[in-house]
Amino acid sequence: MFRNQYDTDITTYSPQGRLHQVEYAMEAVKQGSAVVGVRSNTHVILATLKRSASELASHQKKLSEIDDHVGVAIAGLTADARVLTRFMRNECLNHKYVFEQPLALSRLALSVADKCQVSTQRASKRPFGVGLLLAGYDATGPHLFQTCPSGNYYEYYAMAIGSRSQGAKTYLERTFDSFPECTVDQLAKHAVLALRETVSSSKDTELTLENTAVAIVGKGTNFVIYEDDEVKPYLDMIDADEEEQPAEAEPAAADAPMTDA
Repeated sequence: MFRNQYDTDITTYSPQGRLHQVEYAMEAVKQGSAVVGVRSNTHVILATLKRSASELASHQKKLSEIDDHVGVAIAGLTADARVLTRFMRNECLNHKYVFEQPLALSRLALSVADKCQVSTQRASKRPFGVGLLLAGYDATGPHLFQTCPSGNYYEYYAMAIGSRSQGAKTYLERTFDSFPECTVDQLAKHAVLALRETVSSSKDTELTLENTAVAIVGKGTNFVIYEDDEVKPYLDMIDADEEEQPAEAEPAAADAPMTDA
């Protein structure tokens, strides 16, 4: 990437009022593999696309459990994600030890955002090059938060981050109105369909048991991660829909010549 005199120090603004190091960190998030999060009135579901460095390597894990009621999905630098994950686990553990109740999702998201923001104003640090989707269920219901390397954080009904995430965002914007009343299976199906939109433009990639992972948390359900063979039911659901659609179109095509006759 092109370098100039304003991108070697995190505390130096460019004449345009930009912090280039922060922008580079946010670009690292955009280069990470895609992550999708969706939320209903009772549950939150994360769907992730795992990458493999080569055919000889295992796929990089993208989901981490923070506490019984919360977990995260990452897009960006995995090493930075480990640091933030350890920080969040300590925050949840300390809060549970002192107050004897789970940490609220809004407070956890704020703590992570504050930690990320500190790295944008001290010359001895660099921004965390990772974006997080926090999914959890607390006393106020299900929540889905996104955190950025800049220190910003947002709450969403549905969100996608990472490489080629715009296709997933388009799908979510088109369908998120139906999410609040969805069952867990329906919500998981939407999450996987949105994730599939991120690989539809790549001819060499498709969703498989090896590169797909799903996590569910919600009312009466602790955070649980499904990987490998456990993901098969969710992939089968979207495959079944694809088989039904052509079957519905065939009778109409067959009736057309009879109508003309």
